[in-house]
Amino acid sequence: MNQFHIPVLLSQSVDGLAIRPGGVYVDATFGGGGHSREILRRLEGGKLLAFDQDEAAAGNLFPDDRLIFIRHNFRFLKNFLRYYQVEKVDGILADLGVSSHDFDEADRGFSFRYDTPLDMRMNRNSPTTAAMVVNGYTEQQLITLFREYGEIHNAGRVTSAILEARTAREIRTSGQLIQAISRCVPRATEKKYLAQLFQALRMEVNQEMAALKEFLESSKELLKTGGRLVVITYHSLEDRMVKHFFRTGNLEDRTEQDFYGNFITPFRLINRKAIVPGESEVAENPRSRSAKLRIVEKTER
Repeated sequence: MNQFHIPVLLSQSVDGLAIRPGGVYVDATFGGGGHSREILRRLEGGKLLAFDQDEAAAGNLFPDDRLIFIRHNFRFLKNFLRYYQVEKVDGILADLGVSSHDFDEADRGFSFRYDTPLDMRMNRNSPTTAAMVVNGYTEQQLITLFREYGEIHNAGRVTSAILEARTAREIRTSGQLIQAISRCVPRATEKKYLAQLFQALRMEVNQEMAALKEFLESSKELLKTGGRLVVITYHSLEDRMVKHFFRTGNLEDRTEQDFYGNFITPFRLINRKAIVPGESEVAENPRSRSAKLRIVEKTER
């Protein structure tokens, strides 16, 4: 089975939506369409708006009159719901992982396993590629990027290696990048290290953290009272943001109290501890290993 079509934490995430048969739902990351199919299976009537900026995802569409596919980033959630005259929704699901299909397509440049052009754009119409980041960012920008998005312990050293290499010639391919930083890569954890470095570049190219912030703020506004927000994260930075937002209702992790000292939040936590895949799911789909599922319900405020 093509791993593009293996949805992570399928039953747990769709169960988390607590679907109302005639409701309106959003699948913010359509991908292979697995989560969307399961949501539609549980609807009787209703409507599903599915987002995905990746042109490859459109190839996984299936006929269903209740499905509206929007080929844009989920950061534009609010704009498109207004366009389709949807004021509020009953539930929103977002799986923040990059599809296995994108990792396996060599020409996308997401994986260090192939020597291909440094692209990494999920939306091919986006102007910024990974090569532009590697060759154009300042020393401090690269250090911050690798430290924050990749959690690279020797961000300064790997940045110095990149600056030295790009002075001689532009770094255009993943192979050239790996060669440039080879002396900085720990042999014992080479694959993990390169995965973290490529993750950092991908997140920057696609502005993933900025998009997530906009998405979370819009979701809070667009959910009906009693509506559910379900998010699957894959690395600590995005999971921390989601966890704090779910707890406080803001991106600053700022707690608020009423006159009586009661904690004020627009959400009720459905699961206080993140739900993770079981052993059988990880065995079937190893890329689900780092997934964490969090669910909240919108409350009156």
